[in-house]
Amino acid sequence: MDPERELLKGNTPTLVLAVLRDGPLHGYAIAREIERRSDNALRCKEGTLYPALHALERDGLILGGWRKEHGGRERKVYELTPAGTAALQERTRTWARFAAAIENVIGGPDHGDEGAIRPERPHPRPRPTVRPRPLLEPNG
Repeated sequence: MDPERELLKGNTPTLVLAVLRDGPLHGYAIAREIERRSDNALRCKEGTLYPALHALERDGLILGGWRKEHGGRERKVYELTPAGTAALQERTRTWARFAAAIENVIGGPDHGDEGAIRPERPHPRPRPTVRPRPLLEPNG
């Protein structure tokens, strides 16, 4: 199992919506734009991309239509719907909460790598010093 591939597969719909926010594109261009924006860290293959496109279209979050490109070739071009814009906003909020929660667990205090990006946290207040009471009172 390739963990990065699994993460990409589960998040491809959100990435597609984010790319289409900037305007209509055909499938190949969507994949290349995801790669470009991620500095080639995310490779979007057909077996992942097209099922995501079909599901988003079925759910009414994107619309697809055939357009003739300047070369005579027809391509299916996808664009975001108003419902897709709303879904992207919600997915963005969900992702931010999820990423922060994961970071809190894996990058928690005393366990993170140097240079890791962590949200600012207030320093804990020092605990007051408590003197232990003797278990037995002296006689006398």
